[in-house]
Amino acid sequence: MNRPDIQLHRYYSNGAYGRAWGVRLVTGLGSDPDSGIATVTYKGVAGQCRRKTGSASLSEFAAWAKYEVALNENSWQRIGAATPE
Repeated sequence: MNRPDIQLHRYYSNGAYGRAWGVRLVTGLGSDPDSGIATVTYKGVAGQCRRKTGSASLSEFAAWAKYEVALNENSWQRIGAATPE
């Protein structure tokens, strides 16, 4: 994904298959006070990320996130087009 596409309170998936798949909720956007690098804090909500919290640079998170997702009934559905690899 592109860095500007990452938004607060949205869900993103890495698009992996099997045990490597995960969904994260963006809980915060900010910047590192020392370096000024944009940062993302997140909470894992499904897959290998479940019940884990963390933070990453905005660039790292955007590289992990293949697309935005939303919960539809009991499954996560892609929102928008996939990023070409």
